[in-house]
Amino acid sequence: MPPTSIREVARRAGVSVGTVSNVLNRPDLVAEATRDRVRAAIEELGFVRNESARRLRQADTPRARAFGIVVEDLTNPYATDVARGAEMALNEAGHDALWLTSDHSAAKERRILELLEEQRAAGVLIIPVGLGPAGIDRLRASGMTVVLLDHSSPEVCFAQVDHVAGGDIAAGHLLSLGRERLAFVTGLPEPLPCVERRNGAARTLAKAGGGELVTLIQEALTPTEGRAAAQRLMDLPVMPNGVFCANDLLAIGLINELLRLGVRVPEDVAVVGYDDIELATSAAVPLTTIRQPRQELGFEAAELALAEAAEGKRHRHRQVILTPELVIRESA
Repeated sequence: MPPTSIREVARRAGVSVGTVSNVLNRPDLVAEATRDRVRAAIEELGFVRNESARRLRQADTPRARAFGIVVEDLTNPYATDVARGAEMALNEAGHDALWLTSDHSAAKERRILELLEEQRAAGVLIIPVGLGPAGIDRLRASGMTVVLLDHSSPEVCFAQVDHVAGGDIAAGHLLSLGRERLAFVTGLPEPLPCVERRNGAARTLAKAGGGELVTLIQEALTPTEGRAAAQRLMDLPVMPNGVFCANDLLAIGLINELLRLGVRVPEDVAVVGYDDIELATSAAVPLTTIRQPRQELGFEAAELALAEAAEGKRHRHRQVILTPELVIRESA
């Protein structure tokens, strides 16, 4: 059996991953009743903490250095939540976290990574834009640990969400509501996770005999482009009755514009988003969405980076794959 993870303890106790970590490392910050609940979950599940990360946390830390967290767009709530989760784990281990954004630019990403090398950063957790095997090798040769966020590679540790499954879930839910004319709205540049969501939805639609998934590609993954997508949906020869958006920002903009145009949501068009950001509950029509564990993703990636830093040459690459889940609200 694989070892019990901190997220399983959090789920059993009904608390956040950060609360479990505080119980393990700074119990005085946690209310007594919550401490007791977490400790009971630890005992029930037989949880054993990551020893290498524990040693790194408890050691004297004059050599502790910062880790870079490189995401594509810090204005996207998804990216900031991932960075928060990573920072939580790093701070608890005595490290600082530097939040950096590539702005979807491979050239800017290279400059950021060069800066981290020059500053002798302990490592980098990155949603890559242009970073490939050669770049990873260079970073590791300089003494940095490298962990990929929401991307996979056999050459490096990574933490990711199963986005193909997320697309399956979204399309399957729309089909279960009797919506057979489905559209997928995405944006450029289209990150690999969005491609995987589209592929999962298309696969499920094809299996159901529902025909081809109509795909609308917008200029960005933003509410403004979601509104533009609503206009394009209206211009199609046959209006889809179910729409899956690559993220919640697109979905919120799409819903707002459909309502302005007199289209009823969900009566005329059911809409599903992806991410479950905080704004999803306060949309004009509360958004049905695919929740991905964003802070947990960042936390798990940071734990991988800490383990690699502690283990040195003994380290063996590990992977963490998280599963998204459907959150049903009024839009679908």
